[in-house]
Formats: sequence, structure tokens, C-alpha cells
Amino acid sequence: MNALKNIRNIDYTVLFARDMKEMRRFYEDVMGFRVHSSLGESWIAYQVGSCLLALTERGVMFNDLPTPAGALSMQLAFRVTPSQVDQCAETLREKGVAIESGPTDRPWGHRTLFFRDPDGNVLEIYADI
Repeated sequence: MNALKNIRNIDYTVLFARDMKEMRRFYEDVMGFRVHSSLGESWIAYQVGSCLLALTERGVMFNDLPTPAGALSMQLAFRVTPSQVDQCAETLREKGVAIESGPTDRPWGHRTLFFRDPDGNVLEIYADI
């Protein structure tokens, strides 16, 4: 029997932050995510719907070389309703966040908005249309 078939969802995602202070400011102040738990300055988890998004620094458990600045490494997608995509874009602009693309209706049935966090990770806010 393959016990791995029992996996049903992703419980939490961990981002290894290059600049923990800026990443915390972004996810708390810009995105408005609620702190779920913290293990000090080098680990924090945010409640995002039914999942947790955690930030940590290299060296806490793993000490690999950081992803080079400007290298694409991660995309996170956050689902909202179609009208909320435009509202999110407006809020992000008001908070000084550069919009990479959108809001745009895509041929695959999503309305999308793309932007980046301080470490350069691609973030998407989307809705099914």
C-alpha cells in the first residue's frame, strides 16, 4: 500500500525569506494576513483561508544558498471573487505595490492580477470567471 496516497491537501507553505523584516512588513501590512503563530524573529506563520503561509530565514533548519536576486523561484495564487480582483489591484496600488499584469480576463477562465513580494516571488490574485 502506498501511504502517500493519503495526502489530501497542502497544510502550509514555507517561504525562505532573503529579507525577513521586509517580507514580514509586506505580508502583515500590505497583504493584511493575520499572524497565526511565531517562533521568534526567524519564523512566523500567517493564516490564509484554511492554509498557513510561513516565513523563515535560511539557517533555521536548512542553510542552502539563497535563490539569486532576480531568479524566478515561487508563485503563490490567492483566490477571490471576480469583482474582488479589481478591488485588490486598487488596494495594492494604493499601498505602493507595482502591478506586473492585470487585472485581465484569461482564455482559461480566470481573471488574474500578478505582482511580487519584496523577495521577488510572483503573487497572483485570481477568480474563476
